[in-house]
Amino acid sequence: MRSDDRLTAFGNQLIEVHLWLREELAGLREGVDAYFAGGARPRELRAHCLTFCSALTRHHTGEDDVAFPEVAGRFPELSPVLEELRRDHRLVEDSLRRLEALVAGLDEETDPAEVRREMDGLAALMETHFVYEEKRILAALNALNVPGWDRSPPAFLLADDAER
Repeated sequence: MRSDDRLTAFGNQLIEVHLWLREELAGLREGVDAYFAGGARPRELRAHCLTFCSALTRHHTGEDDVAFPEVAGRFPELSPVLEELRRDHRLVEDSLRRLEALVAGLDEETDPAEVRREMDGLAALMETHFVYEEKRILAALNALNVPGWDRSPPAFLLADDAER
């Protein structure tokens, strides 16, 4: 593999993680719909929600703590973009907390519309954030040569706990 192939892979890995997170949210949405249709058990749904929320938080925390400082150091002109992405991370984190609370409290009194609204809002936040991030920093991420990332990818480049 040529060294520039390795560099491009960081951006490709980011896209793969985004795709995986979208799929996980879609699976969670299906689980919520199944629950409200009487087919899913709350315990399994809560576990899926915790896994998804943890993975998305790990991804964004890794970007904030590892990727963004590397990008900012090499491309200081992207600092305003990185700050906007960090603001998005805080909005997503707030939505995740609300969703976790809703799913943790699922019972026959839970309003399905409220849970679905929160999931729709989270999906919209994630989608606009991912698209913006991919358009604005993918090239910079691909240009990075960070020692050790190829041997031990940072958390923001991992799709699930099995990769850790």
